Amino acid sequence: MFDVRPVFNVIGLLVSCLGLTMMFPMALDMSRGNGHAGVFLESALITCLTGSMMYLATRREAARGLTLQQTFLLTSGVWLALPIFGALPFALGATDSSFTDAFFEAMSGLTTTGATVISGLDYLPDGLLLWRSILQWLGGIGIIVVAMVFLPELRVGGMQIFKSEGFDTFGKILPRATEIAAQVAWLYVGLTGACAVIYIATGMRSFDAVLHAMTTIATGGFSTYDSSFVKFGASTEYAAVVFMCLAALPFVRYVQLINGAPGSLFQDSQVRVFFIVLLVTVGFLTLVLWQGYQFSGELGFRKALFNVVSITTGTGYASADYSTWGPVALVVFFYAGLVGGCAGSTSCSVKVFRYQLLVSAIHMQLRKIHSPSGVFNLRYQGRIVGTDVINSVISFFVIFFVSLGVSAMALALTGLDLLTAFSGAAAALANIGPGLGEVIGPSGNYSTLSDSAKWILAFTMLLGRLELLAVYTLFTLRFWRN
Repeated sequence: MFDVRPVFNVIGLLVSCLGLTMMFPMALDMSRGNGHAGVFLESALITCLTGSMMYLATRREAARGLTLQQTFLLTSGVWLALPIFGALPFALGATDSSFTDAFFEAMSGLTTTGATVISGLDYLPDGLLLWRSILQWLGGIGIIVVAMVFLPELRVGGMQIFKSEGFDTFGKILPRATEIAAQVAWLYVGLTGACAVIYIATGMRSFDAVLHAMTTIATGGFSTYDSSFVKFGASTEYAAVVFMCLAALPFVRYVQLINGAPGSLFQDSQVRVFFIVLLVTVGFLTLVLWQGYQFSGELGFRKALFNVVSITTGTGYASADYSTWGPVALVVFFYAGLVGGCAGSTSCSVKVFRYQLLVSAIHMQLRKIHSPSGVFNLRYQGRIVGTDVINSVISFFVIFFVSLGVSAMALALTGLDLLTAFSGAAAALANIGPGLGEVIGPSGNYSTLSDSAKWILAFTMLLGRLELLAVYTLFTLRFWRN
């Protein structure tokens, strides 16, 4: 019989930890004297008590470890349970949100999507603004752990190719896995701190700098202002571009870098391809802006650079309303959002390595057609790629675009126009945040959508963040029978 107690034990522990983090916005609101601290105290008590009871009731089963089926259930279960409790401050607090809106906001935060249903961010209590950033920051480091530990073990979407990546050091010896995890955590904190310092140096006030640093390194995109990055100057935009790119690179390469493998980062082919894609896309869009007279000179280059990097990495900040830049720009942004960053980073979407493997697989198949008697091996990073990896990647692409179509159709059935439905589905599935058009574009948000549309989008965010197959597996009879 399938035993869910070890799964609930881990979920209970993580829920309790989430409740403890509510103390930070509570303390901030107390220091501000805005009368909102009680909301976080109430939310923290509910969260900690519920999580503690789950943990204590199942702690005897924790020592047995997790089976493969339990690991699948845990991966999805965590990303379902945490948004439920993360939604409490929104539902009980100043936003006075319905549970649908509160859950949507929390799911968007923890999946680092960045889509929001809250208007008037400029006037929210500081504690709620901090809570939104905390959710994204925790979701960012959480997905690094999932990408490095769980997804390779679960053989999801070709991620098994990175199963030993944390220990592959190009001839160097790395510390034990626990030390690698600790170093990744410290790197994540260090990058966040460095980003905050640079933001302050460019003119951001300290509070905005810290919160934007958290959502930049998480590639989440929640801002403290409705206008997002429109409010900030050129130097701040360039600083954000640097840190969004850093967050979209494989964190394990940073670990290798500080452990004596200085060339490891740019020896990674996905890193090189990622920057080539950015260079080509930014160059093309800059020419479009110059030719269309929307922006000229350095301003055109900066707007193209910032917004392309933001959308490609899945961060979702906006420094201009790019939905007014014409149809060519809209096409560029749509496809840029489907690229994503590197595996093992905080970025989202399809990710560069899958496109590399897909192109290589197509090239290998063409060679087989030309030379039927030949023997060809697909290689990635100098290693032969097994058939299981190729099949997994191809399955991912098929399921990704089928899910995109089904989600867009479901949204259209709720009454949304085609542009809003299709771009909203893509923005949720790729965890980008803003869609296209007047409703959910960079100058709008998701607040006017119906509850049914918001639930569809919330589920789509979960699918995209956990690489689809980790979630879909739970809906098969074979999974529960085994």
